Amino acid sequence: MGKKKSSVSNRIRELRFAHEQMTQADLAARIGVARQTVIAIEQGRFSPSLESALKIAEVFNTPVDDVFSLESE
Repeated sequence: MGKKKSSVSNRIRELRFAHEQMTQADLAARIGVARQTVIAIEQGRFSPSLESALKIAEVFNTPVDDVFSLESE
């Protein structure tokens, strides 16, 4: 029996558009990371640190588990 691989998915793009079409650069500035980091997180190529995940949730005034979810493959 092997381990199941999991990945982190997110709703950042959807939430950005729901918040006055916030740009990736705006979100990056608000959480203190580079725009490229937001792009990578949004595309699922990079999992954010706990601190960044909490900051992102705070920007959107929503619980972390409404922004991010863990999916098993």
